[in-house]
Amino acid sequence: MGNRGVILQDHDRATGIYLHHNGSLPSVLAALRCMKRYKVRADDYGLARLVQCYANFLGGTLSIGVGSIDTLDCDNGDNGLYIIRDWVIIERQLIEPENEHIDPEYEEEVFRAMCSVNDKVFGYDCENRLTQGV
Repeated sequence: MGNRGVILQDHDRATGIYLHHNGSLPSVLAALRCMKRYKVRADDYGLARLVQCYANFLGGTLSIGVGSIDTLDCDNGDNGLYIIRDWVIIERQLIEPENEHIDPEYEEEVFRAMCSVNDKVFGYDCENRLTQGV
């Protein structure tokens, strides 16, 4: 059993990210905060960096996929589909009602954990400055 979700950018409704784990609203919000923290541009390159952020965090070789939206499990019985623009969720579809809440403490916990893995990779130092081009 997972905590599934699919992320789709509004400007390109063809390619999405499938998350078997950490597809909950607090986790997705934390990942989007990371993208803002690292000043990642919100386009196709940014989508790749979002995948990188999640993959670095989740580790291993499973739990995340990228593909054509018509092949991804958007109606997954968990968190459904997130449509994002400029690292903000603008719409959600196919969501189970019990998965609509935000737990700010959990979001902050996931954000800190994602940052602890990704700060160095994305060139972010302890003084909250980017140290290399992104």
